This record gives sequence, structure tokens and C-alpha cells, in this order.
Amino acid sequence: MSIFKDVLSVLLDVMSLIMPRTCLACGRVLLENEGSICLVCRYNIPLTGFSKRKENPVKLMFDNRLPIEAATALFWFIGGTDWQGIVHKFKYAGRWFFAQKMGEWLGEELRDSGNFEDIDVIVPIPLHFRRRLKRGYNQSEQIAIGVARQMGVKCDFRSVRRRSYNDSQTTKSRSERWDNVESIFEVRKVDRLRGRHILLGDDVLTTGATMSSCAAEIIKACDGDVRISIASLSVSKRIVKEH
Repeated sequence: MSIFKDVLSVLLDVMSLIMPRTCLACGRVLLENEGSICLVCRYNIPLTGFSKRKENPVKLMFDNRLPIEAATALFWFIGGTDWQGIVHKFKYAGRWFFAQKMGEWLGEELRDSGNFEDIDVIVPIPLHFRRRLKRGYNQSEQIAIGVARQMGVKCDFRSVRRRSYNDSQTTKSRSERWDNVESIFEVRKVDRLRGRHILLGDDVLTTGATMSSCAAEIIKACDGDVRISIASLSVSKRIVKEH
């Protein structure tokens, strides 16, 4: 066994020389004791700190619309930064692995916060099958997988589906975003969600329109016998200021 370990160690050393590990955010070669993100980027990431605050600006976005237990986002989505870049890489450039790793970071925050202790299941915002086929995966599912690893709960990718192929929210105004997601979700397996505490997850939170639409459909389908919390990887600072 010791010989096998020695051989494996040598192979890993060789691989690190040929293909060194790099930081997901800035691309710098990682030191041996660094994880997927270098210490410099971990220090500079614009964290919101909302996970440990029961009442925070993200939760306030939903309070007037839905009965949400808790809500948070890991970091601020700021244009032109490495952190916008990392979201765009896993959303548009096929780097699904990045989404899982960032999901693990979000999961650590939720696990240690004290506000998300009794989550039963994680439900990521579903993609329409046409967009999923084009992208190859749902980035919100990949984030959810990372969160689930840290929180020790399961993901549910089948109980909720997106039945309408709506246009991208990226270039739409605030009011257009709300109109664009009206009645686009459908709950297919109510019994798997009824009576449970669901963590609804996504990658970027802007107006909250998509999250609200999905959460409202779940609450309606379960006749109110469900608890919902919300966790997004990132959130727009401009949108939070509006609330």
C-alpha cells in the first residue's frame, strides 16, 4: 500500500508540473495549501456577510411578497471584477466545475450561519430544456450540488420545472423582468415538497423576480404547507439599494 501511495504522490507531482492548479477567480497558479481560490482572492472577494443576519437586504427584497424563512447571497455581483468573470465562466463558458466549487463556499456559509440549520432539501431554479441543451447543464444545479455537499442535505432537480422558454433577463428593465417570469414554473411532484423546508437556489439575484415566481408556485401547489428559504451565489448591489 505504501508503494502505491508513493507512486500516486509522484504522479500527482508530475501532473502539477504539467497542469498546475490555478485560482478559479484570477487564474494565478495556486500554492499547495490553497484550495480552488487563492488567498488573495478570498481576501478581496466582496462578501455580503448576510448569511449570519436573519434580517438583511436580500430577505427584505422578498418580505413584502412572500413568507420567506431566511435569505442570503454570498457576494456582491459587481461588473468588471473577477467575481463577475467567474459567474460568466460557469454560466456561458462551460466551466460547470467552477459553479460546484463556489457552491461549496456558499454551503459553508449557510452551514455555519445558524439561520439555515433545518433545511430539508435544495431546489435549484430550473432551466427550460432548450436552454439546458444549449448550455449543456444548469449552472444552478451545479451550485446546489456544492451547497449540498457542505450542508449534508439532498438536491431535488425534478419536482419543479420551467414550462415556458422565456427570454433572458439580462437586458430587461425591472418591470419587464417581472412580466417575463410570470407563471413560467410548474410543480410536478407536490408530495416531495409538501411539509418540507426548501432552500431555493440560483446564481445571480437581481430583482428577485425569478426566485419570487418559483417560490410562489411552490407555495401555491403545496397549499401553503411548505417553508422556503433563499440562497443566491451573488446579488446586485444596485438592486438591493432599491429595496
